[in-house]
Amino acid sequence: MKTIGFLSFGHWTPSPQSQTRSAGDTLLQSIDLAVAAEELGADGAYFRVHHFARQLASPFPLLAAVGARTSRIEIGTGVIDMRYENPLYMVEDAGSADLIAGGRLQLGISRGSPEQVIDGWRYFGYEPAEGQSDADMGRRHAEVFLDLLRGQGFAKPSPRPMFPNPPGLLRLEPYSEGLRERIWWGAGSNATAIWAAKLGMNLQSSTLKNDESGEPFHIQQAKQIRAYREAWKEAGHAREPRVSVSRSIFALVDDRDRAYFGGNQGDDQIGFIDDTRAIFGRSYAAEPDKLIQELAQDEAIAEADTLLLTVPNQLGVAYNAHVIEMILKHVAPALGWR
Repeated sequence: MKTIGFLSFGHWTPSPQSQTRSAGDTLLQSIDLAVAAEELGADGAYFRVHHFARQLASPFPLLAAVGARTSRIEIGTGVIDMRYENPLYMVEDAGSADLIAGGRLQLGISRGSPEQVIDGWRYFGYEPAEGQSDADMGRRHAEVFLDLLRGQGFAKPSPRPMFPNPPGLLRLEPYSEGLRERIWWGAGSNATAIWAAKLGMNLQSSTLKNDESGEPFHIQQAKQIRAYREAWKEAGHAREPRVSVSRSIFALVDDRDRAYFGGNQGDDQIGFIDDTRAIFGRSYAAEPDKLIQELAQDEAIAEADTLLLTVPNQLGVAYNAHVIEMILKHVAPALGWR
């Protein structure tokens, strides 16, 4: 395991039991947690994106703010729903955030997840083309986004521009060199993982995927990762790809940990997403020595190079920093980190 970061869903609720009671709390605490994680030595700060929900939504202001407050840690998403995105405007936002961060952006994108509203992308002004699904539309938006990130000119300049233009067709600005190689696809199936490999995207494999074989989640996920790597090799890309998995992992080292997560273990869960049978990975919570033994049996963690720890953000910055620190200190070295 080369890289360990955190993934926050950015939940907020006005409940007095929550440390994160407003959208402002979520945004500001997300910045503070990224700063704390960098100080602890973590490698990445990643944020989930959901629309019409009391969670983090539009990611680029947050990513830019985190980039301005940190200097080393990777900054990313897991994932941006491309069904909602204008890929041209997104190229400008992503380029700006990446330049502010000094080239540390790691953008996870995908066709999206179950929504809070029916066909929410319609409210954003998007409709699938005739004969296509919303998933097809999301993948098409992603393909346009990837093509534009190459930085090639495509727009014919005005003969009477407001400002002088460079010669030739114009590209979108600001352009950030290298960002194209730091785009990840959140794949929920083996087929979409293979598709992402062919397009030269890194792979984000989360805590759920389509149940394609009936095997335990971590075994199915490991097979997905191996299929992705094989497709990458066949595509002939020059660089090595990156692969991340997400896990809820808690080292029980004090009474707070035991009170919050002492009973938070169990088996994989089966559910349905858009009428597709899906398998959800288990959570891990145990004393460090036992945790190391359990994680050593997780085949997908062994296949990946990046582990994202899903954090309970409503418990506050200080406690979440503790969760991250205990994993980095007591568990991560045994997984081969650093």
